[in-house]
Amino acid sequence: MDIDPADLLLFARIVECGSFSQAAQRLDLPKSTVSRRLALLERQVGERLLQRTTRRLVLTEFGASLLEHARKVAEETAAAGALAQHRQQAPSGHLKVSMPADFANEEMASVLPEFLARYPAITLQLDLSPRRVDLLAEGFDLAVRMGALPDDATLAARPVVHSTWSLYAAPAYTAAHGLPEHPDELFRHDLLGLGAVQAGLVRWKLLRDKTEWERELPVRLSGNSPELLARMAAAGAGIASCTDRSVAGLLRDGSLVKVLPEWAFPAVTGWAVFPGRRLMPAKTRVFLDMLERHYNATIA
Repeated sequence: MDIDPADLLLFARIVECGSFSQAAQRLDLPKSTVSRRLALLERQVGERLLQRTTRRLVLTEFGASLLEHARKVAEETAAAGALAQHRQQAPSGHLKVSMPADFANEEMASVLPEFLARYPAITLQLDLSPRRVDLLAEGFDLAVRMGALPDDATLAARPVVHSTWSLYAAPAYTAAHGLPEHPDELFRHDLLGLGAVQAGLVRWKLLRDKTEWERELPVRLSGNSPELLARMAAAGAGIASCTDRSVAGLLRDGSLVKVLPEWAFPAVTGWAVFPGRRLMPAKTRVFLDMLERHYNATIA
């Protein structure tokens, strides 16, 4: 039985995307063509590969077995395409990248103009939304993600930055409310917290050498933007947890002072995450090189 490798590649893309519509968009084919070619493949192998429901596609037992071979075809196809691009004199193509807005605003504005000037054949699309994108299903080449990563055999990751976090407040706030001398005194202050809050409480872990302090604390304001928290702190709203990089300018001009300077939050690693191909496309490689070069030259 001769099975067209292109049909196996199409089957793998349908499973990756989770729908015929998204697979058709990624493959730049009409949805009807994608559906018809899968039906032909099923007739050729003599079994159903996918069970269609109104909400999702479910692999059959045989479909799961065939998917292993289909993914190998997809990997070989991607490797061949990447090899061809590597042989080009200059990296080129459309590069789709996801990263947190604050990460982009803090540093990327200073390095992206140089990147675009150096690689004129690359067009760059940045998604700065807070959601965690699906790289494969949505066609992203790379994403910057902060903190721990879930296990995902389809993706690879490399650390690009280690962010340190501390507590900051405005001189006007500390003049009115005093400076805490120990983390236990934070309970008496207005706190501005980043991240998940439950019942008005945020869990903070602070380190001083080998001493660890961890408590749930009430917060006056919580959000997912370190830049906003830094600006709120500078306006005198309270004590904020901020990245040391994000407040450097506010420290220099005296808008903020460090609170509990001997204590700090655990460092957070920022990862560059990308599809786990054996050969990375040149456009992705040079962008990753730019990130690593920039953060190796600066202290996070």
